[in-house]
Amino acid sequence: MIRQVAKAAALSVVTTVVGLVAALYAGGAVAERVVPGISDAGALVRWGLPVARTTMEIASALTVGCLLMAIVLLPLIKDGLTSAAQRYLRAASWCAAAWAAAAGATLVLTVAEILGLPVFGLLRGHELSSYAGQIPQGTALLLVILMSVMTALLSRTVSTPGAALGLLALALVALLPPALTGHSAASPNHSVAIVGLALHLLAVVPWVGGLAVLVWHALTRSRLLDTAVGRFSRLAVWFLVIAGLSGLANTVSRLPDPLQLFTTDYGRLILAKIVLIAVLGWFGWWHRERTIPALREGRPLAFTRIAVVETAIMGATMGVAVALAQTAPPPLATGAVSTVEALIGYEMPAPVTVARLASLWRFDLFFVVLVIVLGGVYLAGVLRLRRRGDAWPWGRVVAWFIGLASIALVTLSGVATYAPILFSVHMAQHMTLAMLTPIFLVLGAPMTLALRALKPAEVRGDRGPREWLTAALGSRYTKVVAHPVTAGLIFIGSTYALYFSPAFEWMMRNHLGHIGMMMHFVLSGYLFYWVIIGVDPSPHKIPHVGRLLLLFVTMPFHAFFGIALMNMGEPLAARWYEAVQPPWGVTAVHDLQTGGAIAWGFGEIPTFIVLIAIVVQWAVSDQRLSRRTDRKAERDEDAELARYNAMLTQLGDAGQADAPARPAQSDAP
Repeated sequence: MIRQVAKAAALSVVTTVVGLVAALYAGGAVAERVVPGISDAGALVRWGLPVARTTMEIASALTVGCLLMAIVLLPLIKDGLTSAAQRYLRAASWCAAAWAAAAGATLVLTVAEILGLPVFGLLRGHELSSYAGQIPQGTALLLVILMSVMTALLSRTVSTPGAALGLLALALVALLPPALTGHSAASPNHSVAIVGLALHLLAVVPWVGGLAVLVWHALTRSRLLDTAVGRFSRLAVWFLVIAGLSGLANTVSRLPDPLQLFTTDYGRLILAKIVLIAVLGWFGWWHRERTIPALREGRPLAFTRIAVVETAIMGATMGVAVALAQTAPPPLATGAVSTVEALIGYEMPAPVTVARLASLWRFDLFFVVLVIVLGGVYLAGVLRLRRRGDAWPWGRVVAWFIGLASIALVTLSGVATYAPILFSVHMAQHMTLAMLTPIFLVLGAPMTLALRALKPAEVRGDRGPREWLTAALGSRYTKVVAHPVTAGLIFIGSTYALYFSPAFEWMMRNHLGHIGMMMHFVLSGYLFYWVIIGVDPSPHKIPHVGRLLLLFVTMPFHAFFGIALMNMGEPLAARWYEAVQPPWGVTAVHDLQTGGAIAWGFGEIPTFIVLIAIVVQWAVSDQRLSRRTDRKAERDEDAELARYNAMLTQLGDAGQADAPARPAQSDAP
């Protein structure tokens, strides 16, 4: 067994190294570059940086794979972790420690490459400490080191499924910073490039790491291999789809001309990666068609033999991916890029009009995927209930899709085009996402639909999606966050904290930060309206009078926020709005005050809608209570009548028993 493990590991290492070296030479990333006036960091940095990055990628994939095996692929027992899952958590700790060490080496070599200094000269001076936190790549790697160290330490202490799932989420977040500060951030269509690369990483890394850990699980002859392979196979289908679509979006954003796939080094590396991913997709199909049935028949070697080869191909794919990150994409032939285009990803639009707000639609990969996924999953749940013969109110379906339509309207139309340059349009976008969209999403009752449509776990004590949702709704965290006071403070307080702090300007400058800001608007509003008019189960039951009181206490703070903006004499995020100042004669201060007026007046619309919803729910609740009371009264009357009849029957029986016997009549004359 040890010999098999060693052979599999050696094969994966060899294919990774071969793929990395071949791709580096093909892309010219390790060729000696002598530029007059710019010093060269040396061969150690040229070769050491790709090796360190490859080690970091492998360690991160193994960390995610071990956590995925512990919490998703292996079944749980009585809402707890099995001994095998705990072993994989300890393995994740060691892998995360190696991830942190490789990230540290990558940080040193990255700073050396940027400054053009040899490694030893960099370490002897103070440049490393001076520049590590000042350059974007250095900041990203510092975040990776912090999160990977946290993962390494916490993996040895967690003992509950919820905590282990949180570690998996932390490890997935730690994948993003280095990649999102590279070529994607500098791409002209950086919104598509950044989101596409983030989705690509979140699909490929669990795919690679999960398969590698599955191979280890098979080679060590561990139990429950068929269960783990079956679950991973279902996940791998989605990983392949997401990796393919996100990779396509990434390629289009960097290579607008399809011929560049064949005429440039960068394009040829992309083609090599596409071919390798297609081969991996074929292996996945083979597993579903041949390997899983063989495992159910008790033949584990059927998986081991093909999975070892698949892992080797994945190693080569990772090597090509690292070399691709080291290779600069071909420059665009569009000439100089303006400041506005560099900041927002497109040229300054024409003066804003109602027609342009409705017509200048712009593709945003994140929100397109979000709306399609939420709509598709909701429809799938409704169809499952219908096929089962269960009813689902059409009013909830309409409410849900009105909410999704409002998201699409303000994030993909001309509103999204003008929002980065006009604070007033941004405020209309904010008010819609935070105060109008969540009302309809909450009335759609998605959690109730999920609880009714999802199937329970096959093994008692295990957790499937339905059990995870039930555990989340009943967790202490949900009880705290969904408390009326907490929900109200998040809904109102986060608005003041965002706009009257440097966080607002930072989020406007970073595309992922801007997406996070938009999602915070939706989620904070959803949490608040879930407490007030939620149909889904909630940890706190509030009487309807209390809901009205919470609504009327909270909403005026939005009006106060709007009044505060209307009275300001200086713009918020002044450096940002100075950089994207439109040439139409609209001053930043006047636009800020217009945004304040929108915030002040917008609150009337959602207040009216929520008030109607509360009154309707109150009336329906009274009707249900009345029917319940009537049914109880009828049952009480029936029970009283039954008792009365039983008493009469008992009295009749007793009377017959106490009556004197009649004397016998004689037949004599």
